[in-house]
Amino acid sequence: MPPKRKASSAPRRASAAPEAPARSPEDRPVGAAEGKLQTSSLLTTAQGVRLPDTDHSLKAGTRGPTLMDDFHLREKITHFDHERIPERVVHARGAAAHGTFTAYGNAAAATKAGFLQGKQETPVFVRFSTVLGSRGSADTVRDVRGFAVKFYTDEGNFDLVGNNMPVFFIQDGIKFPDIIHAGKPHPDREIPQAQSAHDTFWDFVSLHTEATHHVMWAMSDRGIPRSYRTMEGFGVHTFRLVNAKDETCLVKFHWKPVAGIHSLVWEEAQIAAGADPDFHRRDMADAIDAGTPLEFELGIQIMPDSEDQTFEGIDLLDPTKIVPEELCPVQLIGKLSLDRNPTNYFAETEQVAFHTGNLVPGIEVTDDPLMQARLFSYLDTQLTRLGGPNFTQLPINCPHAAVNDNLRDGMHQTAVHRGIAPYLPNSLGAEGEPVPAEVDEGAFVHVPREVSGAKVRENPASFADHFSQASLFWASMTEVERVHIIEAFTFELGKCYEQPIRERMLGVLANVDAELCAAVAAGLGLPAPKGTPVADAVPSPALSQIIVEPGPIAGRVIGVVAADGADLPGITKLRRAVEAQGAVLRLLAPVGGTIKRARSTQTVERTFLTTRSIEYDALVVADGNPELQDIKLTVLLGELFRHCKTIGAWGNGVEVLTAAGIDTTAPGIVLGDAIGKPFTTELFAAVGLHRAWDRAAQVMAE
Repeated sequence: MPPKRKASSAPRRASAAPEAPARSPEDRPVGAAEGKLQTSSLLTTAQGVRLPDTDHSLKAGTRGPTLMDDFHLREKITHFDHERIPERVVHARGAAAHGTFTAYGNAAAATKAGFLQGKQETPVFVRFSTVLGSRGSADTVRDVRGFAVKFYTDEGNFDLVGNNMPVFFIQDGIKFPDIIHAGKPHPDREIPQAQSAHDTFWDFVSLHTEATHHVMWAMSDRGIPRSYRTMEGFGVHTFRLVNAKDETCLVKFHWKPVAGIHSLVWEEAQIAAGADPDFHRRDMADAIDAGTPLEFELGIQIMPDSEDQTFEGIDLLDPTKIVPEELCPVQLIGKLSLDRNPTNYFAETEQVAFHTGNLVPGIEVTDDPLMQARLFSYLDTQLTRLGGPNFTQLPINCPHAAVNDNLRDGMHQTAVHRGIAPYLPNSLGAEGEPVPAEVDEGAFVHVPREVSGAKVRENPASFADHFSQASLFWASMTEVERVHIIEAFTFELGKCYEQPIRERMLGVLANVDAELCAAVAAGLGLPAPKGTPVADAVPSPALSQIIVEPGPIAGRVIGVVAADGADLPGITKLRRAVEAQGAVLRLLAPVGGTIKRARSTQTVERTFLTTRSIEYDALVVADGNPELQDIKLTVLLGELFRHCKTIGAWGNGVEVLTAAGIDTTAPGIVLGDAIGKPFTTELFAAVGLHRAWDRAAQVMAE
């Protein structure tokens, strides 16, 4: 038998996050199994039988064989053998958070959806993810990000399953297995992981030129977001909204991050993948723990529900097309706040099941052929991944609305059904229940629409334009963003072994923009082919991420470099100012422990050995250590300078920057004699711009 436990023994946690308070049965998610699951202070079997020992199997003598009647051994090992479920084929690498969506009360003219009426508050669960990589891949790879939101509305669950890019690679869902097979690692060697920089991907997209617009987005800075809180989201498809008068309109959904839209630069993404592969999920979880929720506003572009379902010549059923915001402004209708981390990754983040067919009255889908395939695929994939048709009974998937579905049995059935008449109509149930709902009782009734046409395997003629919006995207980029796109194409195509694939993709780029094609061709050492790009692509300023006015800095991280003898009162003042902005200050020193000055001390949070530049949105050197020099600090400051991040110093901390080779006259360098309002105002404004992009030309010249 194991030794008796001490009465005062308390569990210890390996993570730095505070212990979550125990939840009472009343706090459990709606739909959680009844009873006292995981509430006993004593170890038990899954059936509640108390166990005296979990360290020794039952044997015939101390040296004898293990006995089959050791029910605890068999249960423990069997459950362990099945702890892992099949990971998602796509979007396997994910992180999630709970929160609340609050409607602004201005959407009634467009939709009768209850959660968008008045100032309604709706619980939500949001999962962010990458598409191509496995669960063990890195967060900061160049990829599309999933942005899936489950609204637990009073009318049932509504899932808005979108991405951080408003378009997709393909126009018809029948090609979805093909684009994913092409993007996944090569099947012979299972490499490269979580990357599109290989032959099969570029072979596919160069042969399916409908992918050109999406490829432009993926090769832009949008492919490597700074964080989930600075990532835009889109519903991708066109949806149909229905109001209380049964009037319809067509809309596209947008998630606008309150913190602004910002990205990593390529070198940062590579550093993070090695130094901290969990960079994005850690950033989100730490910020929520620190009391800084992730915030997004939900917006819709409202367009007439015309017979041809087009707007300003744009086919609204084509998922490779956007409607520029200058043609149809985004109207904000609510705010999403993510403020609670999951209690258990597997039970919530891994087992959550989204489905584009989870709709509520007032929201319908359109005939977009990619959306139509998704309506089948999402439901079908859960049957294998979650072991049967009853995955909706898992707590994270359970609706908060009352359920009576007449569905019975199947794998993992946890509901104990009553009655003998699971069919309709019936005369044997209680008053024939459940009975169909009437329209005035909130029933989902599809708006009647006439459907006709020959059965064909064809696209409409409007789907044939594969390049005009790719040209629009390129025309909308600033110079620094164009440089990043050129470098991304050059890197990705440079990883392809097959010369014909490179040449074919250059032919595609020639139809987007001659300058883009020539620059990529030069980087590959190939001639630039001629194309027929759109001559008069009208820029959409909303597509550029470069801003000229500072945005909020909540959730950002500002590092302070110091050592014994540093200006600790100044650091304290800076910390207060940083935290008042909702940002985080981290103290960085040559070694761990504390730094001291007179009777004051400060705790060191990072050392030169345990940090990289990717952790910081800005780095400031404190007064008091002008002789502070270390090759790791020099590298750190050099990376921050190359990445156009804000660098600051006060007092004789400026000498540390100079010794590290930092040009203190360059844009984005904030200097001051002491910590005060002028210094912090300039510092926060610089961080609010995300980067000192004016420095980019100097960096490239060097």
